[in-house]
Amino acid sequence: MSYEQFASVYDRLMADMPYPDWLHFAESAWASYGIRPRRVVDLGCGTGTLTIPLAAKGYRMTGIDLSEQMLAVAQSKLEAAQSGSAAVFVDWQQQDMRDWAAAEPVDAVISFCDCLNYLTEEADIVATIRTAYRNLAPGGVLAFDVHTPRQLEEYAAAQPFTLDEDDIAYIWTCVFEEERCQIEHSITFFHEQASGLFRRFEETHVQRAYPLDWIAEELERAGFRDIRLTADFTGRAPTEESERAFFTAVK
Repeated sequence: MSYEQFASVYDRLMADMPYPDWLHFAESAWASYGIRPRRVVDLGCGTGTLTIPLAAKGYRMTGIDLSEQMLAVAQSKLEAAQSGSAAVFVDWQQQDMRDWAAAEPVDAVISFCDCLNYLTEEADIVATIRTAYRNLAPGGVLAFDVHTPRQLEEYAAAQPFTLDEDDIAYIWTCVFEEERCQIEHSITFFHEQASGLFRRFEETHVQRAYPLDWIAEELERAGFRDIRLTADFTGRAPTEESERAFFTAVK
């Protein structure tokens, strides 16, 4: 997948995502395990929309992402936040969520907005889980969400998607591979530039959904305990209709 050009429009297109719900979920999950983490890693932090508010609350945040362009946008947003409160600080790091290292063990690792669905091989999921375990301090909490197989099927059934606004438009199509439960998103953007002309660029993003019980088993194999599974910000167990599953586990 490529975020080289997508980073410039990412926040605009993701403005309706439930970021406050993710923030509430993270802090509620920590409280349910009886911890108040000091050092928190946000895996797949993107443009820092979750990382920066957590830093503003006093958490020592490290934002990890593979995309240099997304991290550049995140830094610009952090600088804007610092203009109002110089105490806000984030350590941005360009690393791979499958194999990253913290300078010292951390108290919590989060990865939201279906980041793990972008890992399209089982070995990548396993590596990500085990790397998180390795970097957590004893008693540290891992929390992440994933799209369910049902959600990817619904994307395929509902496509194509379009957007047509004054300064930005897109055409978004999907191809679903049922055997692997994998979907390829192809998006053509038209974005107005300062000159008044529109720039066209294309993005391809691939996501794969995995059986939820298999993910839970891999968490256990990695050494995690007290593994909890809920869905759609409800606090209840997933059903066949669930779109987003949430995992939490403690080292």
